[in-house]
Amino acid sequence: MLIWVWVAVVVLALIILGSALASVAGRLPGLQRAAVKLQRRQDEAMRLQEGAAVLEQSALALQERADLVQERLETIKSGLGRGDR
Repeated sequence: MLIWVWVAVVVLALIILGSALASVAGRLPGLQRAAVKLQRRQDEAMRLQEGAAVLEQSALALQERADLVQERLETIKSGLGRGDR
């Protein structure tokens, strides 16, 4: 009689485990889609970050050129005797 109780407990535990596994297995396609979407977003963010770095370097180079032009303009003005007006 005691063995039937153990068999029933084991069978019940296996049924509960099976239903839990079926529930998790049912969610896997949705999780896979979410993982793919997150991977795409990460790739896009990396591309945007690289573009932002290039843009920042371009802006710094442009600022340096503007500073150089400003210095040359001041040199030219001082050479002509006009000063800053």
